[in-house]
Amino acid sequence: MKSIANYAHDLIVSAIQQTATDIHFSPFNETAYIHFRIHGKRIFHSSLPLPMYKKLLSYFKFTAGMDIGEHKRPQNGTYQHRTNQTVFDLRLSTLPITGTESLAIRLLRPMDHTPLEQLFLFPYQTERIQQWLHHRNGMILLTGPTGSGKTTTLYALLQSLMTTSSFQAITLEDPIEKNLNNIIQVQVNERAGITYDTGLKAALRHDPDLLMVGEIRDKPTAQFAFRAALSGHLVISTIHARDAHGTVHRLREMNIKQTDMEQTMIAIASQQLVTVEGAEHLPQRAAILELLDGVRLQKAIKGESSAQEPFYSFSKLRRKAYALGFISSSEVDTFS
Repeated sequence: MKSIANYAHDLIVSAIQQTATDIHFSPFNETAYIHFRIHGKRIFHSSLPLPMYKKLLSYFKFTAGMDIGEHKRPQNGTYQHRTNQTVFDLRLSTLPITGTESLAIRLLRPMDHTPLEQLFLFPYQTERIQQWLHHRNGMILLTGPTGSGKTTTLYALLQSLMTTSSFQAITLEDPIEKNLNNIIQVQVNERAGITYDTGLKAALRHDPDLLMVGEIRDKPTAQFAFRAALSGHLVISTIHARDAHGTVHRLREMNIKQTDMEQTMIAIASQQLVTVEGAEHLPQRAAILELLDGVRLQKAIKGESSAQEPFYSFSKLRRKAYALGFISSSEVDTFS
C-alpha cells in the first residue's frame, strides 16, 4: 500500500495532469469523497476510508504549516509542489465539521505571459479594455466567479500597461500568483498585520501611478481604494458581483457614495469563461465580458435607464459565440 506522502503526491500530480483548479475532500460517515474542479465543473475522482483520509489531512496540514492539533477552527495554509522544473502553489483551507474537517486545495498554476489579446473570444473587447488603460486616474473593476480568470486578466492588463508606459506600479495580492518585472508586489498577510487596508496606506507613500488591488473584500478596502482613485491614481481591482450592473449595486452596499463612483469609475468588466470548440488560435477556454463604460456606466451609477446605449449581456454574447461556431449549444445557457 502507498504511503500517505506518496498518495498525496500522486493525487496532486493527477489533478495537475487533468488541469484541475481545485481539489475538494468531503467526508461523510465513514468515507471521504474526492472531487476535482475541471473547467468549472466538479467531477468525482475517488474515495477514501475515513481513517486514511484523516492521516492524509494531517499530512497536508503539516506540509502547509497548519496546526495539525487544531480541529475546531478553520485554517489556511500554503505550500509548493514541484514537478518537471515547474512550481505549483497550493492554497489549503480546512473547515470543521462533525467528527473531522473538510479540506479544499486550490492549485495555482505558473502563469505564463499571456498577451491581453489572446484572452478574450471577441477581439473588439480587447480593444475596449486597452482604451481604458489610457486613463491616468480612476477605477477599473473586474468581476466574476472564482476561477473565471480575473487574476489572469489583471496581470495581462498590468503587462500591457507597463510595455507602453513608465509607471510606478504597486500590487497588493493574496497570494502573489506571478512575479512581475519592474512592479512592486506586496503580499497580503493578515496574521502579520498586512491587510489590504494597511497595505494600501503604505503603498500610497511610494508615490504610485498605478495600484492593483487583488480583491476588494470589505467596506474599508473599497472606501480606501476609491479615495486612492479620487486622489489621482489609476486603481485596478476585482470585486465579487453577479454581472456588470450588479457591481454598481455591490459598491452601494459597501457605502461608496454615488458622487465618488461618478468621479472615479472608468469601467466595469464582468468576466465568464466559455469552452471553445475548433479554434486553434484561442486557448481551450476563453473569456467573454460584459463591458460597462461611458454613458451607460454613468447612467447605471445614477440608476437611470440606458436602453438606447448598446450593451451585450452574457446571454447575448453566448448566442453570438454559438452563431459564430465558437461554442456548443450546451454552452449557450450555461454560466461558468
